[in-house]
Amino acid sequence: MKRLERRTDPAEMIRAALRGMANGIWTALPGIVESVNLAAQTVTVQPSVREQVTMDDGTPASVPLPLLPDVPIIFPSGGGYSLTFPVEPGDECLVVFADRCIDAWWQSGGVQEQADLRAHDLSDGFAVFGPRSQPRKLSGVSSSSVQLRADDGSAAVEISASGIALHHPSAVTITSSHVTIDAPVTVTGPITAPNGATIGGIPFGSHHHTGVHAGSDTSGGPTS
Repeated sequence: MKRLERRTDPAEMIRAALRGMANGIWTALPGIVESVNLAAQTVTVQPSVREQVTMDDGTPASVPLPLLPDVPIIFPSGGGYSLTFPVEPGDECLVVFADRCIDAWWQSGGVQEQADLRAHDLSDGFAVFGPRSQPRKLSGVSSSSVQLRADDGSAAVEISASGIALHHPSAVTITSSHVTIDAPVTVTGPITAPNGATIGGIPFGSHHHTGVHAGSDTSGGPTS
C-alpha cells in the first residue's frame, strides 16, 4: 500500500494529488549547454536543478534530470534583422517550455497540427541565453549606458547620453562601399592611408603645388 493510500485526511490527500500534478508541469529551468549545433540553431542542455523524487519504499531521493536534446536557440530578431552571438558548451541558459508540442511547427513553420498531445513537457523547450549564476556574473556593468560587450569588458559598443563609443584593445574595422560622416571630426592619433587619401578630389599624398617661390613666400594651391 502506498503512503497516500494510508492517509485519513481527505484534504491532505487532495493537496498531495495537486502537488503531484504540479510537479509534472514544466515551465522554465536553468540549464548548462552540453553541445551546440549552430547549423540547426539548437543546443543540448543539462538542466542544472536536480529533481526530488520519492522512491517506491517511500524514501526521498535527488536525481538529475535527463539531457534535453535539440533545444531551439532564441536569437533576438524581427523585421528582417537578428542579433546573433556565439554559443558554447558550458554557457548557462534558461530553458522555457511551451504549453503544447512544438515538433510539427519546428519542422515546418506556419500553423500545424500537434504531433503529440503532451503539454508542458521537457521535450518542448526553448533556450534563452542571458541568465547567469553568481559564479558567472558579469563584472563592471555600466549603470549609465547601454553596452554590447565582451564578457570581460575588453570590447564594447556603448551608447549613453553623452554619445556613442567603440572600445577595442586592438582595432576597429569598417567595411563598406562608402562612409559618410556628417559632423566635425577630431583625430588624436596618426592616420594611415595605404591606398591614398583624397581631399576635395585632390590626392593628399602625391599632389603638387603651383606658384612655388623661394624663401618665405607662400605657394599656390594644390593641383591634381
